[in-house]
Amino acid sequence: MPYAPNVSPSREPQRSLRYEYELYVEREIEEYKDSVPRNVLLSIGDDAVAALSSAPQFTLTEIVLCEEVDRIIRARLRIPSYATWQRRRLRLLARFRRPEHWGMRPECPLVREIHPATDSRVLVAGTNAEGPALYLAANGCEVTAVEAAADAVERVMLAAGEAGLTERVHGCVSDLGHWSPEVPLNAVVCTPAAFEGLSAAERAHVIEVL
Repeated sequence: MPYAPNVSPSREPQRSLRYEYELYVEREIEEYKDSVPRNVLLSIGDDAVAALSSAPQFTLTEIVLCEEVDRIIRARLRIPSYATWQRRRLRLLARFRRPEHWGMRPECPLVREIHPATDSRVLVAGTNAEGPALYLAANGCEVTAVEAAADAVERVMLAAGEAGLTERVHGCVSDLGHWSPEVPLNAVVCTPAAFEGLSAAERAHVIEVL
């Protein structure tokens, strides 16, 4: 049941691809550090000290050493350059913006009725929320997925993580009867399942709040 009042951009700036790339690099490096034994990290530290010691006008500081360790790990992981990553990411985002990627037809109510603008704030609630939530997030929306079951929220957030959209998808374990938006919403997407278990008064309150 999509509902789209005046969907307009907020004043909050959209996160840049450069910043997203920096987060990607940082995440890859930290995951590598967590995945290897301590002796491997110590060995990389020794390599970093050796590399820095051979540099002219070298001054060893903890910050410089950490940066060199990260540089060595980055080379070992063969992390792509920003230009290469950007091309891949833009192709992937283009696929994510298509409703068919998330199992929705172009003529379905959500796609037909909601034309999201960048940074629009959208509520998604009800069964099978992953597809609508990620479709809207890929199109620039700030999405809040509200579900009474914790595992349902976890599925949405895991899917968002796999798609690299966690910065735009927020999960909340609650039923609609006990949830209210912290900021005005631009659109609401609910299935009948989102209202199950709510009394008539609670349903009326939800509609009034949203």
